[in-house]
Amino acid sequence: MSGFYDKNKKFYLEQINLEEIINDLEDNFSDQSGTGPKSLEEAHEWYQLVLDNAGKICEEFIAPRAEAVDEEGPSFCDGEVKWAKGTQENMKMLAQSGYMGGTLPRKYGGLNMPVTVNNLIVEMVSQADASLMNLVGLQDIAVTLFKFGNDEQKDRVLPKFCSGEVSGSMALTEPDAGSDLQAVQLKAIEKDGKWYLDGVKRFITNGCGEVSLVLARTEEGTKDGRGLSMMLYERYRDNNMIIRRIENKHGIHGSPTCELQFNMAECELVGKRRFGLIKYVMSLMNGARLAVSAQALGVAQAAYDEAVKYANEREQFGKAIVHFPAVYQMLADMRVEIETTRLLLYHTSLAVDYMDMYERKAEKGESVRDQMKKWTSRSDFLTPLIKFTATEMANKAAYDAVQIHGGCGFMKDFKVERLSRDARITNIYEGTTQLQVVAALPRITSGLFKDMVNELLNVEKVKEHPDALKALSVVEELMKRIEKVKTCENKDLLDYCANYFVEAASIIYRMLLFIPVGMKHTEKKELYDYFSNKSFNRLNYLISTIDSLESGYGYSIDDLKNPFVRN
Repeated sequence: MSGFYDKNKKFYLEQINLEEIINDLEDNFSDQSGTGPKSLEEAHEWYQLVLDNAGKICEEFIAPRAEAVDEEGPSFCDGEVKWAKGTQENMKMLAQSGYMGGTLPRKYGGLNMPVTVNNLIVEMVSQADASLMNLVGLQDIAVTLFKFGNDEQKDRVLPKFCSGEVSGSMALTEPDAGSDLQAVQLKAIEKDGKWYLDGVKRFITNGCGEVSLVLARTEEGTKDGRGLSMMLYERYRDNNMIIRRIENKHGIHGSPTCELQFNMAECELVGKRRFGLIKYVMSLMNGARLAVSAQALGVAQAAYDEAVKYANEREQFGKAIVHFPAVYQMLADMRVEIETTRLLLYHTSLAVDYMDMYERKAEKGESVRDQMKKWTSRSDFLTPLIKFTATEMANKAAYDAVQIHGGCGFMKDFKVERLSRDARITNIYEGTTQLQVVAALPRITSGLFKDMVNELLNVEKVKEHPDALKALSVVEELMKRIEKVKTCENKDLLDYCANYFVEAASIIYRMLLFIPVGMKHTEKKELYDYFSNKSFNRLNYLISTIDSLESGYGYSIDDLKNPFVRN
């Protein structure tokens, strides 16, 4: 085992039980064509081979090109976008190695892997070059087409994704519709039995891709999400979409961000009318949140590795700076946040795998309504929770890595300068951190989070751990405060406290996931103890802050009213 698929990633993947998922994906290994694994053991061996090879490609081929890609970036000439030379080489290498259709079925040329395994590849690609992940990760639009498209669309388009013949884009955002997608105005017009797109999209990652899923308004006279549908646009079949420009961005320079103008461009309806936002985009967002979380984790890992390397090499006052407490404390914080976030990412991916599995079973006519509802609800909670956690962590890790490098970290000669720029977008696109808080909070206030905590406490021997009881006590205190805040006269108070509630939920959930790891594996016990001490201090602070807001200590209810509104 070598490359970016190191023993630490392998260790945390081994904490995840994928047996039920794999059995379902492989139809209990009934494939007689000889293209798939013949047993659970063979599947696991194959995943390890795929991950090890991907890790080597990322370390030996993609990472060495990252600086050149960042420097060159994509070019725009005569309405066409051209990827940087290194990006073209990277995409060709990944396509030739078979990594472009990770979770798609083999009938289309995909690898038929669980989401959990595929996200590890996304993480490693991001560790090598975060901008490349935006092109590789956008292959997930093929998964949305697989779930909701018709057979003709799938047979025509999906093999092109798996072979690397096409790349994709998710065309949602408009000049006046960013986070508020209900405000989308681009029209899809039905005429003579065909559909046509008319309007503008902005900030579209890889908008130059050959295949786009476009959120458009099909119902004339509507102004909300119920009037929106999902449309399939293929540039190689129609030339009535103009790329107006590409953005000059702060980071992720290898990924083109485009402004698009559709001039009655012919397209096709995906699935049913009016389901574009309320069902199809919501499905897309689970995958997008996971992909960006894996991207953030990859950036954080790269920043940490660079910081450790530099701290051991750089000498000041007669010794390497890694020996200074102020430096090794920063490194310890980075390491524990990266490892606990990785554990949460893999568990979140598993929840999405379960949701997908029960959706497949339901399509086959099996009676799994309750199970599907359970895992959909958990995915809807955990995906914003991991994006909140991973992207904020990545920004701090990248900036701390720059700090450890000192003045050198501000120079383009060192990787951390690029990493700090690449990290910055992760807590903005595919839903800002603030929107992740909005998405996660209802699952906390409804009691779902508490139910999930109780489930983790029932893991063998976990309940016996003293920290488990302390964590449960904190959950009880949080729930009491939630009830008080919900009944407060000032209805804005819950929104003021929301960030604290979600951060506390992330800490507690990661701690409970980490307890059995620390108990079973002596090499992780010291790291767990560090995380535990740090976490309870932070939880006490969060609770005291909520109390001060609720009681008015240091604040008044009037202070919670928005003081920045212009008269």
